[in-house]
Amino acid sequence: MPYIVGIAGGTGSGKSTLAENMIKHFTGQTLLIRHDNYYRDQSHLPMEMRVVQNYDHPAAFEDEVLIEHLEILRQGQMVWGPLYDFATHTRQSARRCLEPRELIIVEGILALHHPALRQLYDLKVFVDTDADIRILRRLTRDLVERGRTMESVVEQYIATVKPMHEQYVEPSKRHADVIIPEGGLNNAAIALIAARLRHALHMGASARGGEVFC
Repeated sequence: MPYIVGIAGGTGSGKSTLAENMIKHFTGQTLLIRHDNYYRDQSHLPMEMRVVQNYDHPAAFEDEVLIEHLEILRQGQMVWGPLYDFATHTRQSARRCLEPRELIIVEGILALHHPALRQLYDLKVFVDTDADIRILRRLTRDLVERGRTMESVVEQYIATVKPMHEQYVEPSKRHADVIIPEGGLNNAAIALIAARLRHALHMGASARGGEVFC
């Protein structure tokens, strides 16, 4: 049965970098699932309405689909996962083949929010990074990777990102087994978690049961 890790944290906190570093430690053993791909499709709305939706609220995600997919993967079966187009705020027609692996990582700002999701994780991680660093990283990402304008990124941050972080993302930290400052840049924490995961994978089923990393 796969060992499932949930990694949450504010936008630009370094959770994606942390997840990618974990993959390097477990080449060929890891499936990375990005929570962002489970955004609800907005193709039924005109573009001017899509851009003003609150994408940092828990209701923006189809968590029920992600939960179903994780349960299928735990049973050793593959599933077709969604892909999201951030430039158009729509679900792509193409889908991604998700095949079960020994280690499954779910990464996203609200990966620790939904109680039913948390129940599926064997290890819950929260990446804690200063707000100034996070907004600068988000600006760079949205401008370069997601085709946004400076004005739209700033407006979205003030209108929804910051208040939703304070209301939903930050409080989810209390559900974490591990809190990591600076995310993917914290090499000591990465090494410790990698060692913990290596032990869990080696032990197999006997390592399950909600052990807390320390």
